[in-house]
Amino acid sequence: MSLKEQLIPKRLPGHIAIIMDGNGRWAKEKGHDRLYGHFNGVESVRNIVEGCAELGIKYLTLYAFSTENWDRPKDEVAGLMELLIQTIKKEIPTLNKNNIRLHVIGNISLLPPNAKKEMEEACNETAKNTGLNLVMALSYSSRWEILNAVNSLLSARKNNQNNNPVTEEEFKNYLCTKDFPDPELMIRTSGEYRISNFLLYQLAYAELFFTDTLWPDFRKENLYEALLDYQSRERRFGKTSEQL
Repeated sequence: MSLKEQLIPKRLPGHIAIIMDGNGRWAKEKGHDRLYGHFNGVESVRNIVEGCAELGIKYLTLYAFSTENWDRPKDEVAGLMELLIQTIKKEIPTLNKNNIRLHVIGNISLLPPNAKKEMEEACNETAKNTGLNLVMALSYSSRWEILNAVNSLLSARKNNQNNNPVTEEEFKNYLCTKDFPDPELMIRTSGEYRISNFLLYQLAYAELFFTDTLWPDFRKENLYEALLDYQSRERRFGKTSEQL
């Protein structure tokens, strides 16, 4: 029986988040520069998006570019932005064909104007799709998101003269992810055991799966392995096994 056949459809997570790590190391192992790894990582994105869509996963969030990544060498950042623009242009027809809706979260104002324009157009062109919601975290960091939410909330409360205690539901409405459920499974590739400023608030009860596989080598079989591991766990949310 294949790994995919072992999956229990009713116990699949509704939202998977992935830290796509290892492009640079993968390229270095093959004697190439880091951009070579990023270019090959695009094929992994296609494969995993397809795999999630086939399984009926409703939300997939990919950590594509953090706010800290702006500090990388200028040539690498410029190459990443160009790759982003080319990939989005190329993939819109495929997203529409497969009923996939694109979303973007993060400090988008920091993106180059042409990259920002392409992302906005892609989100608009896929807005009517009702299948998988593909969420790209671009120029994103969780600390930025939380501080941005706090400042936006304070501004709104000042205008409304609201002095009541802040509730969890009210706070969530100011996060980038306010329209999405929290991830139930977070996957990180490349053998690193860190969350790296990714969805810190939203991952409170997510199951974490770490793999040594570098992102350009990550394929559907690796996804199925993570999902089988997820299905083997007991999700208690603070309760005891007997209470479930």
